[in-house]
Amino acid sequence: MNIIVVEDDIRLGTAIKRALEHLAYTVTWLRTGVEGLEALRDQSVDLVLLDLGLPEKDGIEVITEARRLKVKTPILVMTARDSIESRVRGLDAGADDYMTKPFHLDELAARIRSLARRAQGLADNQLESGALSLNLSTLEVTYQARRIELTRREFALLRMLMERHGKIVRRESIECSVYGMDSDVSPNALEVLVHSLRRKLSPDAIRTVRGFGYMVPRDLS
Repeated sequence: MNIIVVEDDIRLGTAIKRALEHLAYTVTWLRTGVEGLEALRDQSVDLVLLDLGLPEKDGIEVITEARRLKVKTPILVMTARDSIESRVRGLDAGADDYMTKPFHLDELAARIRSLARRAQGLADNQLESGALSLNLSTLEVTYQARRIELTRREFALLRMLMERHGKIVRRESIECSVYGMDSDVSPNALEVLVHSLRRKLSPDAIRTVRGFGYMVPRDLS
């Protein structure tokens, strides 16, 4: 997932970015409401974690304007405003979930998984394609009953493809999700990553659809 964190508190922003990257998410950290709104316009973004008390533009304004522009990207609000009125206002403006500071990073990770499942129409944290299985909660990958050790980016790529198994995922979408918005990606970086995954799994685990992108078969043997 390509996650945008919009948080002006340096300590909290650093902690969230570090924790989510450890869980194999691609994270871009922004610090103002204007930057957050601009990020929401980018269709490659999978989720936005949004503080409300932001400089330049308040978080509620960001949500309201984004929804007015028909942006459907899930938004999880993180705020110290803990009154019922604030929660209702945020949710009514178009937020998908709401967390009151301070919160535990494990709960934040669980809320992110929940929103991801909802967006993908999944019932639980287990992604499966025949003999290939990926657990979003434990970050475990098994293939033909073998546990497979993956790097953070290998896991991010496999997760994205398995969430859409049986469907072609365009190269541009993969690069944005795996490498983020502000990374300088070499022209063959994705090919190298795909090759590495095939070597660990199977040559047939990821199919190249020339001119379009990649896919994981619906029922991998």
